[in-house]
Amino acid sequence: MNKDLIIDVSDSGVEIALLEDKHLVELHQEKSETNHVVGDVYLGLVKKIMPGLNAAFVDVGHEKDAFLHYLDLGLHFNSLDKFTRNAISGDPKSALIEKMKLEPDLEKNGKINNTLKQGQIVLVQVSKEPISTKGPRICSEISFAGRYLVLIPFSNKISISSKIKKTEEKNRLRRLIQSIRPNNFGIIIRTFAENKNVAELDADLKDLYSKWQTIYKKLPKAVPPLKLVSEIDKSSAILRDLLTDDFNNVYVNDAEVYDDLKTYIKTISPEKTDLVRHYKLQTPIFEQFGITNQIRNSFGKVVTIRSGIYLVIEQTEAMCVIDINSGHRSRSSEDQEANALMVNMEAAEEVARQMRLRDIGGIVVIDFIDLNLVSNRKKLYEKMQELMTKDKTRHTILPLSKFGLMQITRQRVRPLISFDLSEICPVCSGTGKIKSSIIIIDEIENDLKYLVQEQNEKKLSIITHPFVFAYLTKGFLFSKHKKWERQYKAKIKLIEDNNFGLLEYQFLNTNNDVIKL
Repeated sequence: MNKDLIIDVSDSGVEIALLEDKHLVELHQEKSETNHVVGDVYLGLVKKIMPGLNAAFVDVGHEKDAFLHYLDLGLHFNSLDKFTRNAISGDPKSALIEKMKLEPDLEKNGKINNTLKQGQIVLVQVSKEPISTKGPRICSEISFAGRYLVLIPFSNKISISSKIKKTEEKNRLRRLIQSIRPNNFGIIIRTFAENKNVAELDADLKDLYSKWQTIYKKLPKAVPPLKLVSEIDKSSAILRDLLTDDFNNVYVNDAEVYDDLKTYIKTISPEKTDLVRHYKLQTPIFEQFGITNQIRNSFGKVVTIRSGIYLVIEQTEAMCVIDINSGHRSRSSEDQEANALMVNMEAAEEVARQMRLRDIGGIVVIDFIDLNLVSNRKKLYEKMQELMTKDKTRHTILPLSKFGLMQITRQRVRPLISFDLSEICPVCSGTGKIKSSIIIIDEIENDLKYLVQEQNEKKLSIITHPFVFAYLTKGFLFSKHKKWERQYKAKIKLIEDNNFGLLEYQFLNTNNDVIKL
């Protein structure tokens, strides 16, 4: 599979499109005014304790206070809180995490009001961006993700990605990390670390450790709310998490971002620096790669697949509902069950793509076409599981229910990506009602009367919609057109134009200039 990353940089922000075999599968938006991105670390101030929710609201500089649940404090909150207090007090030695004696783990079934108090200063990390009217969701389980490793302060545990299968490789990586890991820092070894040497792992670890050092240095003078560390920009984060051997090109239309990405790739994968290309053509970059058309065809309420199958996608506050329809796809040679299975299998591919593309989160309910055979239901379930393996977002898929519904939960960390593909009707101005055709004829005649009698225009052209043109010219001697010429003693030329709305019309003078009434 060939992958291309197309990055469109504009004054309003950055849009990033991921293409797989030239097919749009992911779209990321990063507005220039966006704050509180997932991964950002803040020094926050507890504003309100909510015992009923077992949670607190924390001021991190957003217009809405961030939500911090007790379970998101993390096991190592006591050690983090001790570090924060020591660092703010200005005692650098007591805040050295490598020399700290870690505090006991936080109770799993504790109460928020026994752990936090109003006005307390806390170190937190954004786990979900602000969505709709809600503020960001935050946690105190601080972590820093790199290409090969994830660094977790206040822990001494080493974990390895389950996708690394070989026992020998796991043992090798564990030994290497144990030799370079700072004290009181836990490590998660990511899939990309497989077969990497100690120098590459150490470079990644040092980069992550420097982020913690930034927090350590800023805290003594910090006043909440304050951002201490920013996550890397979205385009670099995507490259960090997705850059593989099947990546073909990364195109970007901005020189500064091009240089930044070139430098970043040189640090994580020097042999792939030639993948980054600076796009300099006049044609907008998304149009050049056919992304604009794909967006237009993929973000409506109804999404049609080439074979005639179509999806109806309804997004609500609580969940997303997707209805599968066979459209005109049917094969007379196949029985109903076989045809339903084929439709469902093809639709499942588009459903998986739509969830990645729109970044649909929360509960997703899919109404597939009914399947009677248990074996076919199992095939569809397994197909969806296979398709969703490409989706890096955490998700859970349930088998088809007895009502033929499939339920999927998908982690929501960013707002749903959507495009408003509708516009106000130029004919009815959004009211859903238009003037009677009789009234429009009267309006044209009133304007004609005014121009002839008051403005002394004796030779006029009238441009109208073809339907109105046909009505005015119906009949040769007794048409409205001829009647007006006789009544107002003027030369009137009628012109039909398909680009005009039903209720649109214009008057032109002898110089073919539009007459303003």
